[in-house]
Amino acid sequence: MIQRLFLEHPSSVDESYLEHARFAAGFSGWLLLAGLAAAVHAVLPFACETTASRIVRRLHTRIENRSR
Repeated sequence: MIQRLFLEHPSSVDESYLEHARFAAGFSGWLLLAGLAAAVHAVLPFACETTASRIVRRLHTRIENRSR
């Protein structure tokens, strides 16, 4: 049961547990940065005008090309 919980999904994307953890942690860091940039832009509309959308586009490309 424990093995299935921790290894089934990483295996489904052809990764080990640690490979998947590294990918997900890096991904979450970029999402946090995008969120912060969007929050700054909400208060200061002249700042970070394209930062969040640029990060999201890059992350989307990484996900789409991941299994290829």
